[in-house]
Amino acid sequence: MHFKISAFPSLFALFAVSSIASPLEVRKTLDVWSPKITSPTAGTVWVTGSTVNVTWDTSDAPKQISNGAAVMLRDDSGPVPPENPYLKESRSFDLRDGWVTVEVPNVPPADNYVLVLFGDSGNWSEQFEITEDATST
Repeated sequence: MHFKISAFPSLFALFAVSSIASPLEVRKTLDVWSPKITSPTAGTVWVTGSTVNVTWDTSDAPKQISNGAAVMLRDDSGPVPPENPYLKESRSFDLRDGWVTVEVPNVPPADNYVLVLFGDSGNWSEQFEITEDATST
């Protein structure tokens, strides 16, 4: 009985060391990629209700991308209405595609809108303009 009690701390220590070492060995390098948004750019004008393409450069894309992608519309003060500022939700497209189609939401006309492309890192487009659909007034 004395042997079993004194062996327990040694077995516990061996288990603790092996369980700590294992995650360190299998930990993978995280990829961080911040693709340059190529559209919209300064001078771009979107019309509410229209369908447009958001594009970015994929020439230096890693083979594996850890996170899903999302596109968010913002202005200088932060997210814009509607309540959900995401034009494309996370994991609804692949960053390696280099483009995604979005519908321009019904937002107040302004020339200070930007897109944020999320994935492994958030990038911002240049400021661009959104105008009202002339047929809806």
